[in-house]
Amino acid sequence: MWYECNNDWHYFGMHGFWWLFWVALVLILLFLIFRPVATSKKSKDTSIDILRRKYASGDISTEEFEERKRALEE
Repeated sequence: MWYECNNDWHYFGMHGFWWLFWVALVLILLFLIFRPVATSKKSKDTSIDILRRKYASGDISTEEFEERKRALEE
C-alpha cells in the first residue's frame, strides 16, 4: 500500500515538472523572439527626431531648425 502511494506522488511530481518545463521553455522563446524587436524600436531615432530634440533643448535656433528640416525632407 505504501508503495502505491509513493508511486502516485512520484508521478505527480514528474507531471508537475514537465508542465513547468514546457511553460518555462515557451516563456524563454517568447522573450528571445520579442526582445530584439523591442530594443530595435528604442534605438532607431530618425534624423528629424534628433533635430527636434536639439531645437527643443535650445541647441539650435529656429532658422537653423527650419533650414535643416527642409534639407532633411528633400
